[in-house]
Amino acid sequence: MKLVKIPDDKYYDYRLQAMFDCYKWDPQFFDSNTLAKYILVLTSEENNEVIELTKNLDKETRLAEEYLNKNIKVAKKLALPKKIIEQIPNMQAYDKSQNIRLMRYDFHPSIEGKWVVTEVNSDVPGGFAESSLLPDLARKITNMPELEYNSFGEMMVKAINNKLNKSGTIMMVHCTCFSDDRQVMQYMGDRLKKEGYNIIYGAADHINFKDKKAYCILDNNQTNIDLIFRFTPLEWLIQMKPRRWDGYFDTITKSCNHPIGIYAQSKRFPFVWEDLEKAGISMETWKSLLPETLQIKDLGSREGFIYKPVYGRVGERISIKEACKGDEYTKILKDVKRHPNQYLAQKRFQSMPLKGEGNLEYHICLGSYTIEGQHAGYYARMSPYPRIDSYSADIPVLIEK
Repeated sequence: MKLVKIPDDKYYDYRLQAMFDCYKWDPQFFDSNTLAKYILVLTSEENNEVIELTKNLDKETRLAEEYLNKNIKVAKKLALPKKIIEQIPNMQAYDKSQNIRLMRYDFHPSIEGKWVVTEVNSDVPGGFAESSLLPDLARKITNMPELEYNSFGEMMVKAINNKLNKSGTIMMVHCTCFSDDRQVMQYMGDRLKKEGYNIIYGAADHINFKDKKAYCILDNNQTNIDLIFRFTPLEWLIQMKPRRWDGYFDTITKSCNHPIGIYAQSKRFPFVWEDLEKAGISMETWKSLLPETLQIKDLGSREGFIYKPVYGRVGERISIKEACKGDEYTKILKDVKRHPNQYLAQKRFQSMPLKGEGNLEYHICLGSYTIEGQHAGYYARMSPYPRIDSYSADIPVLIEK
């Protein structure tokens, strides 16, 4: 694994093309550039190893969520929001053959020379355009055609083609007030439109449900929906008013992703592994890759742990002190004391930084997708700090043959 610098005289064109051709509309977060000046290159051996680990993790995760969906008592240990717990009985008819299961596992290289996995984004992972278009752009602009990549977008199109007639209607459900969310949906929607699908963009409450079927209620788009492509997180969805969100749990309309993804999305997922293994479901791969994870009340005086929110996203509120800005670290500690059930403690691992220009060091998070249990490309980010958050930069991934 190494970083390859995009030449300075080509980076400006790369950035412009990323914005206008690759759906990276706003490559900035406050004063931070979120489009890396590097390419992450994996060896063939590293790629094969991550793919194998990803498939094993995915198999364990999907078996786990199907078991949890049938065993509410065990699922309650995840401390899911009450509104979601109430909907578990309505998910009993979940049919994996009718839905598309998408997940992304976050890998980090450690100084021990091993991979560490910190979480699975099992509800609504993003990064679609960055993992599909940026690698090819980077390959062309640096003239490295010998390197390969796997396009997430093309694999997702194949998965949808296997489930849906190309004349079908797909609703791209997202938080319509956020351009970051829209660019994710716009890329996937434009690509699916080329296949012949009728694409509608809307918010979660632009869908109503009748006889367990989804129906779009947007003006001039009132029609039956054949597939819901959801990018609104479930913990946001259940706050929706008027209450139409419960229809997402028992609809027979095909989904990507179905709400069954909430089980592994909870960072408390390791707290049910013992129950799963008693039921004959091995969590061997997860246990070998995830750092030791404890409830706050069980931490005691142990050292070397960091705090993470149960439903945190993009690295928010993770207590890695040197990565925190201003008084963020102090605020996290105070919040953990006030709301211990909203956090967990995880053993801190030592991330292995990669060397860049001027001997500067960067930490990497390699997100490995699965679609229907198969590896589906990478979405990577890099940071000068050992925390990958909103300030981190998107970096395309290429693979040596």
